[in-house]
Amino acid sequence: MTDVSLGIPQMPAPDFPADVRARLEADAKEVIARYPGARSALLPLLHLVQSEEGHVTRTGIRFCAEMLDLTTAEVTAVSTFYTMYRRKPSGDYQVGVCTNTLCAVMGGDAIFDELKTHLGVGNDETTADGKVTLEHIECNAACDFAPVVMVNWEFFDNQTPESAKQLVDDLIAGREVHPTRGAPLCTYKETARILAGFPDERPGAVEASGGAGPASLTGLRLHKGEIPARVVTQRAEPTQEESE
Repeated sequence: MTDVSLGIPQMPAPDFPADVRARLEADAKEVIARYPGARSALLPLLHLVQSEEGHVTRTGIRFCAEMLDLTTAEVTAVSTFYTMYRRKPSGDYQVGVCTNTLCAVMGGDAIFDELKTHLGVGNDETTADGKVTLEHIECNAACDFAPVVMVNWEFFDNQTPESAKQLVDDLIAGREVHPTRGAPLCTYKETARILAGFPDERPGAVEASGGAGPASLTGLRLHKGEIPARVVTQRAEPTQEESE
């Protein structure tokens, strides 16, 4: 009977420990000062509390509400709208497999199915060691490199079931992995702090961010005349005489 809900309202969320609260308040005030209206800082503040606990807890929601003079209901509405905010404990590495149309037909569905079996988890579930959370995700605007896997929002392009399984094995084993493009990989909490608007202080990380890959720049190169254009014409339907 202990699992039966009696409809009793939840008690107010506990606060952060005093030292953590003081540190987060200092960071939050720095973020809030960037905006003409305090409530505009809600999204980065949600990333900030997520960087502390790995997901947005009731305590994090209370903190954001108090800092921005909002209700917890208002903060909850925003935090549950965006998928980038975790609602429950998750792994150090958020492994997202794109299963939108192009990635799916190029192998994304097969990769996702293989990883579920390989890791022994379902969608939005975390491995027992707390290392990897697996989820299927919508388009990441990287269709040129389909199928794409993202780890903590860094790109791993042109994946196969075998390369994706090797990737998660390396993450679990603590081996260094390198995104196809973009900044070096860091943990989910570290990523959340960067998304909150604080600089990535790892040596060389910013310089490694780079830009679009060659496939994404083909149209621009065509426009500039750097590569020859090919004209593709549609062949007319054969007449009845030709088809005979």
